[in-house]
Amino acid sequence: MNTLTVNLPAGAARSYPIHIGHGLLHDRDLLASIIPQRQICIVTNDNVARHYLAPLTAALADKTVITVHLPDGEAHKNLASYAQILDALVAARYDRDSLIIALGGGITGDIAGFAAATYQRGITGLQIPTTLLAQVDSSVGGKTGVNHPQGKNLIGAFHQPQAVLIDTATLATLPPREYAAGMAEVIKYGLINDPSFFTWLETNRDGIRAHDPALLAEMIAHCCANKAAIVAADEREQGVRALLNYGHTFGHALEALTHYKRWKHGEAVAIGSVIATRLGVILDRVSDADAVRTAALFAAYDLPATIPAEITTAAILDKMQLDKKTRGGILRLVLPQHFCDSGIDGGVAAEAIRQAIDACRA
Repeated sequence: MNTLTVNLPAGAARSYPIHIGHGLLHDRDLLASIIPQRQICIVTNDNVARHYLAPLTAALADKTVITVHLPDGEAHKNLASYAQILDALVAARYDRDSLIIALGGGITGDIAGFAAATYQRGITGLQIPTTLLAQVDSSVGGKTGVNHPQGKNLIGAFHQPQAVLIDTATLATLPPREYAAGMAEVIKYGLINDPSFFTWLETNRDGIRAHDPALLAEMIAHCCANKAAIVAADEREQGVRALLNYGHTFGHALEALTHYKRWKHGEAVAIGSVIATRLGVILDRVSDADAVRTAALFAAYDLPATIPAEITTAAILDKMQLDKKTRGGILRLVLPQHFCDSGIDGGVAAEAIRQAIDACRA
């Protein structure tokens, strides 16, 4: 087992561990050490529960446990699902010393975390991510929330978990499309500020696609360490943490325009990242070869890189204005300053953005 620490301001009282290893859901001693609470609410969905709910509840046999099964899919990351958790907590008369465990992917983690942030003005949460995307990104850092029909993650709160437990064995039951979607967030770390990691992902493509255990453990730990450092420096996304949104402004717009049904989140982020890199070419910061290399890496992990013709550029630009990074009506984008070295730009000309979107059409 590899253990990292997210070191937050105010010292050890708010810092928390990320445990990474194979078979951790069956480690009762570990689970007992990180779950002292007596009242437990496990939030999951039927697909995940079929594989992983039994070992978790068996390890919690001496506690009071309720389970909430949410409907699966981005379209259900909404206030109705959030209310379903609150209704269960109230019905069970859980108090402020209870714990919500998110057992599932990023959608489950975000909704369960938001419930923890707001039930009785805040109770403790624990993240047990079972998808690659959640393991390398959404389970770490305390971003919680739900979607609004007009935009992604417009309702939420920052609420750090007491721990993150990443069992790499859960990836064995992940459908290929979900695994590929997670790779979009992995590639993102290279594009932000890590050219050697980007090259590592190119070099180790075959082993990563084959779920090589040693490569997976190394890759997940690298991503978590990268994110933990950024979160420690900027917990509430006032500055550098916004870099983690590389490609996301475009991706979120695509998701909202298709009602969160056409693409997995990571697939939309892949397209958005290709657009962001292409915009870097238009702004004369990266080469055309860099943009081709970026699109090729996403394609190598079975991810899309183009926008379908039926989604207009005007609609994408309009939806982007709802992005949470917009300040004073000015859209702020995470863009390359050089290849695999990104920064935050405000006031990029709309015509340049339009050209980048149009250049990424099928």
